[in-house]
Order: sequence, then C-alpha cells, then structure tokens
Amino acid sequence: MTQILSIDQGTSSSRAIVFDDCGDIHAVEQEELSLSYPQSGWVEQNPQELVDNTIKAVQKVLKDERFNSVAGIGISNQRETTIVWERKNGKPIYNAIVWQDRRTAKLCEELKRDGLEDEICIKTGLLLDPYFSATKIKWILDHVDGAKEKAENGELCFGTVDSYVLWHLTGGKAHLTDSTNASRTMLYNIHSCEWDRDLLKIFGIPLSMMPEVRDNISEFGQIDSDVFGRSLTIGGMAGDQQSAMIGQGCIESGMIKSTYGTGCFALIHTGSDAVRSSNRLLTTIASSICGKVEYALEGSIFNAGTAVQFLRDNFGFFESAKETEAMAKSLEGNGGVYFVPSFTGLGAPHWKPEAKGLIYGLSRDTSKAHIARAALEAQAYQTRDLLSAMEKDSGQKTAVLRADGGLVANDFMCQFLSDILQITIEVPRVSESTAWGAACLAGVQCGVFENVRDAAAKWQLDRRYDPVQAQVDVDNLYSAWKGIVEKTF
Repeated sequence: MTQILSIDQGTSSSRAIVFDDCGDIHAVEQEELSLSYPQSGWVEQNPQELVDNTIKAVQKVLKDERFNSVAGIGISNQRETTIVWERKNGKPIYNAIVWQDRRTAKLCEELKRDGLEDEICIKTGLLLDPYFSATKIKWILDHVDGAKEKAENGELCFGTVDSYVLWHLTGGKAHLTDSTNASRTMLYNIHSCEWDRDLLKIFGIPLSMMPEVRDNISEFGQIDSDVFGRSLTIGGMAGDQQSAMIGQGCIESGMIKSTYGTGCFALIHTGSDAVRSSNRLLTTIASSICGKVEYALEGSIFNAGTAVQFLRDNFGFFESAKETEAMAKSLEGNGGVYFVPSFTGLGAPHWKPEAKGLIYGLSRDTSKAHIARAALEAQAYQTRDLLSAMEKDSGQKTAVLRADGGLVANDFMCQFLSDILQITIEVPRVSESTAWGAACLAGVQCGVFENVRDAAAKWQLDRRYDPVQAQVDVDNLYSAWKGIVEKTF
C-alpha cells in the first residue's frame, strides 16, 4: 500500500491524515487549536501552538508501524493568517493575526480614499479588505517596538501559516510558500507571478521579509529528522481552498466547489483566464504546476460552521453539532427566523467589515430548533449570494456544485442547499477534500500519480441531492434573506 501523509493546518485544528493512492483514509489525528479575541473584531492565534499541534498530530500518526513507508508529505493550510518572526531563531514577534481579523478596516478605508483599490485589484485580483495579509503585516510592523528597523535590516521573515510551519519542520532551512498562498497576501502580482515592488512600497514592507514562491508541486524541503525521527520530503503545498479544488477534482474550467468549514468558500475554475469580477468576487490563482498558472473566481464567506459553534458554545443550545440536523428536521418551516452570522463582517459579495451578526424574526413561538435551523439555512443563502455573482461574471448557469467540509455531514443542510440553489449538490466519498488535495500534489511529486489529472480521476460520488422545493418558494425565502442582510450593515 502506497501511503501519503497530508498535514491539514486549519483555523480550528491541526490534523495529520494518511491516504492511500485511491484516496482512502487510513489514519486521522487531530489537535484542537485555540483562538483569542483581544478586542472587538480582533482574532489571534499562538504561532507556537500552530507548530506544536501540527507536530503532535503527525507524531501520533507516525508512531503506527503501518506508516513507516510514507512516500511523501503534502501541506494545506488556513490562508491569509499572518505571522512575522525573527530570522535568527524562528520566534514570532507577535501573535498570528487570523484571516477573520478586522483590526485594519480603517486602514483599508484610507487606502480606498487614496484611490489605490483599483491598482491593487488589477495586480492581485483582490479587493481592499482586512481579510488579506498585507495590512496585517503593516499593522505588526507599525505596532511592535523595533519591528520596522529589524525588517529593514533583513532580520524578520513574513509568512502565512504554510511558511511558518514549513520553516519549523525543516529546522529553519526553508523560507518558502506556494503561488496559491502568495496570491492571498495582496502583495503578489498574479499575472507576472512575483512579489510586486509597488505594492510592497505602498504597505511599507521590505522585499527581504517575503518567502520564495514555488509551484504547488515542488520539493519544499526535507523534514528535520529531529522532528519525526526520520527525514521526509514535503512535495506539495496549497492554500486550503485551492487544495480542496484539487481534492474535489475541479481542475477543468467551469467546475465549481464549495467548502463548508469555519467559513465557506466557493471557487469556480476559469482555466488560464484571470477573469476580473464585476460583482465583487476575487480573482485568485487556482494552481501553478510545471510553470502553468490557472485561475479561479472565489467567493469568501467568513462565518459558516462558526454559526453552529456559536449556538453550541455561547448559548448551550446543543452538545454536538450533529444534533442540529434532527432539530431542523423537526420543524415544517423556519418560522420566519433568519440568522446572519456576520460575526467578523460580511465577505463576498458585500464586503462590509463593519457588519454585525443578526438573528431576526423572533416571536413567542421561536424555539432553539428554529434558531439552529436558521444557522444551517444561512449556509445556503450565503452560497446563493456567491453563485449569483459567479453566474453574472461567467455568463454560465451552474448545474452542479461539489460540496465538502464538516457541515456537509448534515443531511438537512445539503438538501436545503440544493433547494435554495435549485441545482444538484454532489458530496464526495472522500470527505477530507482539502487534505486529499494536498496529498494529490505530494503524490505527483513523489511519483505515486503521473499528474494532477491522474489524481483527480480518483474522485468518487458519495451522495447526490436534487431540489425538491419549488422555485417560487425558495425565491421567497431568499428574497427575505436579502432584505435582512441589509439590516446588518
């Protein structure tokens, strides 16, 4: 049995998963991660915890003698989360500022007023928003004592989580990233495929801080034998959503996937065309393989699974997220209750960092079940927001959406998603699409697969959902949703 190890470093946990060459899972180890909220709109993580929990998860897997012959390692990671560390010792100078963090909203507004958004969008495919790494780096350099001077002297490194974990896995030998993660920093020119000196100047960031950018399939380095007791090659790396595209087999123009995890991210493959959105979507690199760059349009929703976590952790509505399926199915309708989970602002297509979360339509008859159902229904409404924008940009009507992530285990959510979108939803047999995508990349690098197309051909259907509600009924539900979203602005 050929084995590939995938490191899936997410916002909520670090996981190590062993796949075979058919995509079957043979081991999963998971270490939970903590988030801190120092001020309203701020979201941070401990960088050392990100590394330690990743190493711990991998060590648990590799203790099993069945996995002594791992062929290669792939890494997928939460994107945009920003870490700055000392080049001499790898120690962070500040906590990781998480992708959800909104502290730089005012700076983004100032840059918009200065007329810089169009230049940034043309070069990077991104909109001026606190979501991306550039303003986070600037904030750290502006607020940590001595950071600017150290940066100018070449003493500091920047990286998204992939770079920071890689640095520590290789004993500080590799300061690298891949093109998909680079394309989410708001500093990388996605057309010339290089760090853009003009953008670096705008944000006051020295080029010396930036990691070297490589194709998704590359030799990113050897894991230090002191870490796992043996040397292993890291042969594939991609940001989590681009990795999920590969894991879902969405490698042809027009194919679309949506991942329902902490947030929700829908991407439509646009091939070699970097399509600029007219509907406030993002243009992003889907992959860079053997020097060939392909692109995608992306819609980003900041809060998906967090809506369910919020009801569980803050209000104790249920002990397990699994309970929400039965709660939702116990009702004949939503009772007029809507939940807009804009805890950290609204992403695409609204881009309202100041938006606040809202539960609307409460009455004396409202129960926990109504609110739990509203949290699940919100995923479908938010996805329709994205798909409507995608169809306007592409001029094509979506027929099939491939869905993955933790929330697709919920049968109610998947069926409601199909109803609201009025299209077919396909859920894959390999539910760990993000991790599988990274394994596919590493598998090509180490010769397990001939190419990405060969790996993508392993995709298999598990469940299919087709619409059962009438178009007119779901249109009425969605129309109400749109009016309620405006109340959050």
